[in-house]
Amino acid sequence: MTTAFFRQLAAQFSLVLLLFIPVGAAQANTADTLLVLGDSISAAYGINEEQGWVQLLRERLQEKGKKVRVVNASISGETTSGGLTRLPRLMEEYNPRWLIVELGGNDGLRGYPLQSLQRNLMEMVKLAKNSGAEVLLLGMRIPPNYGRAYTSAFAAVYPKVAKSEQVGLVPFFLETVALAEGAMQADGIHPTAKAQPALLDHVWPCVESLLADEVDSQSCTP
Repeated sequence: MTTAFFRQLAAQFSLVLLLFIPVGAAQANTADTLLVLGDSISAAYGINEEQGWVQLLRERLQEKGKKVRVVNASISGETTSGGLTRLPRLMEEYNPRWLIVELGGNDGLRGYPLQSLQRNLMEMVKLAKNSGAEVLLLGMRIPPNYGRAYTSAFAAVYPKVAKSEQVGLVPFFLETVALAEGAMQADGIHPTAKAQPALLDHVWPCVESLLADEVDSQSCTP
């Protein structure tokens, strides 16, 4: 038998396989990917993963008929350095169209140099943008026990990065829950299950802008 015969047979076999692929699977393969790179707050620390804001985001996108695959690459205890180290592999593996970065809180709680925090965030944003992804940055703030100078400078890093790199920004991700009754776990750092819908509502306008490719450093500021 000739090589041409085997090529024709392979083509016919591939066509038969395509006919048996479920419609849902084909649609899933065509969905664009939204990658969430965060720490314990996005990893649903202390609560069931199904209750976390990232899972609630999946559900809301599905309810609104948006074909978006949400990948949660968040790890409890993650720092901006760890996120920067992992991001190249994640970008290669998932090829996301959009990236949400929720990192830096652990850097601040450990008193890491703010120059490193800013540099790592900028490098993550640049890496994502160079890969063709749009970025949304979720800012953090830390308790005042590190001193007013450090905490103020920490909070200012996120607007600086967003302005420099022209990406979307939520200045303080926990703004609507940080002082709300019953919204924080006993450690005072991690939101409860009750607070997760409020977290999603806080970032939702920015996520909508991100998915519409209309996000910039100003439009996502509450």
